[in-house]
Amino acid sequence: MSGANLSERGCHPARSSQSNSEERMLRIGVDTGGTFTDFILVRDGALVTLKVPSTPKRPEEAVLAGVSELLGEGVAEVEVVHGTTVGTNALLERTGARTALLTTEGFEDVLEIGRQNRPGLYQLTASRPKPLVPRSLRFGVRERVTASGEVLIPLDRERVREVRARLAELGVESIAICYLFAFLEPKHERETAELLADLGVPISLSHEILPEFREYERTSTTVINAYLAPLMSQYISRLEEGLALLGEGRASRRFLLRIMQSNGGSISARAAAQQPVRTVLSGPAGGVVGAFAIAQHVGLSKIITFDMGGTSTDVSLVDGAIQTTHEARIAELPIGIPVIDIHTVGAGGGSIARVDEGGALRVGPESAGADPGPVCYGRGEALTVTDAHLLLGRLDPDRFLGGAMPLDRERTIEYFRAFRRHFPRPASEIEIALGILDVANANMARAIKVISIERGYDPRDFTLIAFGGAGGLHACDLADMLSIPRVLVPKHPGLLSALGVLLSDVLKDYSQTVMLAQEEIAPERLEAVFARLEERARADLQAEGFSPDRILLSRFVDVRYAGQSFELSLPFTREFIADFHRAHERRYGYADPTRKIELVTVRVKAHGITEKLSFRPKAHRPTVAKPVARRPVYFREGAVPVARETPFYWREALAPG
Repeated sequence: MSGANLSERGCHPARSSQSNSEERMLRIGVDTGGTFTDFILVRDGALVTLKVPSTPKRPEEAVLAGVSELLGEGVAEVEVVHGTTVGTNALLERTGARTALLTTEGFEDVLEIGRQNRPGLYQLTASRPKPLVPRSLRFGVRERVTASGEVLIPLDRERVREVRARLAELGVESIAICYLFAFLEPKHERETAELLADLGVPISLSHEILPEFREYERTSTTVINAYLAPLMSQYISRLEEGLALLGEGRASRRFLLRIMQSNGGSISARAAAQQPVRTVLSGPAGGVVGAFAIAQHVGLSKIITFDMGGTSTDVSLVDGAIQTTHEARIAELPIGIPVIDIHTVGAGGGSIARVDEGGALRVGPESAGADPGPVCYGRGEALTVTDAHLLLGRLDPDRFLGGAMPLDRERTIEYFRAFRRHFPRPASEIEIALGILDVANANMARAIKVISIERGYDPRDFTLIAFGGAGGLHACDLADMLSIPRVLVPKHPGLLSALGVLLSDVLKDYSQTVMLAQEEIAPERLEAVFARLEERARADLQAEGFSPDRILLSRFVDVRYAGQSFELSLPFTREFIADFHRAHERRYGYADPTRKIELVTVRVKAHGITEKLSFRPKAHRPTVAKPVARRPVYFREGAVPVARETPFYWREALAPG
């Protein structure tokens, strides 16, 4: 195993063409988790870290408490880049706004009908998730734009006025507008928004949120944005007000707030309040950005990120660049905006072990969470992955969280004995504990196979970067199972998402569905579409304060074979058709260069390059770290559990390598 350490004395802002005032700005990365809120900043060349307990009911309180503790005197400008779970939790718990949907007459039930895909193909009692907007709040409006972008039926403005009166009676808090083919001609959506503006509620327009074809995904994404907009706007307002109060009495101190997006970049707080759908996976995205930054500093470009927390595990594959997808699902709802391609499974330190009806040992997806937590925390009643590690000796009960939280090993042993009495096969407590880890590892290995082997990548060509609270405990087992040759553990694995948030650029995505057959593709036609998107991108980033030399634009196209239903997204080059054939063969195992292709969507990714940190890796120390304890730890050798005397070290005492 190799380890990478960020030196607390070796972190320096990389010089760029920014003004002197920008170079003096203090930047803080903040990642809000279910148990802790993590902070990372660089002051005087040293990396400063902080963890404070999260405050789930008022998340901004933990953020403000941490920022206040970190700030010293004399700081003129502070940029806070924040990864938040406010949107994610609202979707999972269905606590968003009372939302109405206006759509083309006859398409009111698109949200209900969805797709014919069945995740549980053989599940006889399968049920669909309820749409975020009930039927009583979905309204059809007479209007029609054709597939070529021509107005066939003008907007029925009187119908919109009728709906407006009804919305006022129903007390809706947010509105989504999604008309057929509005991504080609948005005139009717804009007119409708103008007629509804005096209701005083947020209005989300599909041609602004996702100007692409596929009605279900576009409607779902627009509705999710509307559902989250009031909640996110209120949260950001409270956070900005709190930051302003921190600056009171310090006339020269100014705060700038940015929010992490699901695509791996950040956006201004104002943009996040208007389009909160772009933030729903900001926490896991920060972890991937942080892992890739660490990898680049040690000369690695092909990595698999492994983020294991208390409830779930997030994995992502990076082959030279962070990969995004437009087919993500959150809480079983499709989101068509670009998000980092992350696969999540319900396996974490708090995942609960049980025996199913067939007598098989199962682990997760149910989790004990932080409250009541695992049995060893003193309150939990169900055995978890963390309890298995403690029983096997892999956690030191007296030094958990640096000694701040002792673990109850005796209580854990009692619960394993009770579990053993009901276990369907003869097995010792140690064998059951090893079995729990085997099942959890199998679930996580399967997730890694989904993002690697099933997509044409060989895990043996990659390095596994393990982080999160439990990542290091499982990394070697997974590497062994998948023949991954190298494991890299950052110095602060539990804070890597906050580091990724801090290192992220401002990133904006622009797209336009064009639906061109191969014979219709002309260079000048594509150039015109790219030029329009790039003009918007430059204007938006310059409005956020980025000079032209700090703006980087990248072109992409979504391509498929004629007759296919789904596309592959790839960088745009003059040889993009040949590139598509190669990408298709790698992804699906075959390609047909004689078959006509179809160019579906044109995309531009715009980077506003932020100030970066450079890290000097720690040199190898000639002295050998001394263990703080030696304890028996159980390992599986063949089919037999064997206890080996094992040294325990403080992580800070270990040199890289």
